Amino acid sequence: MIAFYKLWDKMNRMGIRKKDLKDKKIISAATINKMNNNEIVTTETLDKLCEYLKCQPDEILEYIPNTPAEETSPNEE
Repeated sequence: MIAFYKLWDKMNRMGIRKKDLKDKKIISAATINKMNNNEIVTTETLDKLCEYLKCQPDEILEYIPNTPAEETSPNEE
């Protein structure tokens, strides 16, 4: 799973609100909602965020391995 808690922490430290991302047309409200739920977003979205925040991807997201209950076998995909 990709978690975006680092993004929200970084934005908080920078004084940037989620609404600012939407109002400045960096990303849409739907994309913000996806990220709130740690859902998949495009690399284009990550590129826009990194450009706006002047950071690297590892500063705004973290890979967290799935627990065995969350894993799917290759045959299920």
